[in-house]
Amino acid sequence: MKESLIKAIADMEEEEAIKIARQMLDSGVDPWLVLEYSKEAMEVVGARYEKKEYFLPELIIAGDLLKEIGVMLKPMLKARATTSKAKGKVLIGTVAGDIHDIGKDVVSFMLDVNNFEVLDIGIDVPAETFVQKIKEFQPDVVGLSGFLTQAFDQMKVTVEAIKAAGLRDKVKIMIGGAIMDTKVSTYVGADAFGADASAAVKLVKAWLA
Repeated sequence: MKESLIKAIADMEEEEAIKIARQMLDSGVDPWLVLEYSKEAMEVVGARYEKKEYFLPELIIAGDLLKEIGVMLKPMLKARATTSKAKGKVLIGTVAGDIHDIGKDVVSFMLDVNNFEVLDIGIDVPAETFVQKIKEFQPDVVGLSGFLTQAFDQMKVTVEAIKAAGLRDKVKIMIGGAIMDTKVSTYVGADAFGADASAAVKLVKAWLA
């Protein structure tokens, strides 16, 4: 059923994907595995986007489908949390000039089911909004997401705005997105980058241990 689920999500067959995911859960498949297979499908979607086989509408549809599957999985995954007390607070958003949210949404979901308190402030978020939300929410970690190369400079602007507001020493900053790496992290002034959602969760856990 794994390959069927991946294919249904990657091919935007919404009803079929939801049906397969539900059948997998009903038959006792670990919900974490269903999530992993869904993430693999999103990697296929991303690859097709890179090859210009898919465009922005397909990314949006795929993201919405992933959210729908996530709604099914979340109660089961949350039930496994070892404690009801939040482990820490994470503020996350896609920087100004970028409207991609698939990766951000997966990271938010993964952090949530790992019992972190998450505030997702959306896409195309200006630096000043990040600063304001940090003041209001007082997170331990800030996640900056970006899919486009133009996000590099905007991430740098955002980190500098956080620093200018006197908040840089109060938070750890991680960046994420398909084109991000250690060099970009250093360039923008972040503490680290998460290669994928699992890596982002591990980073947050390590920082807040």
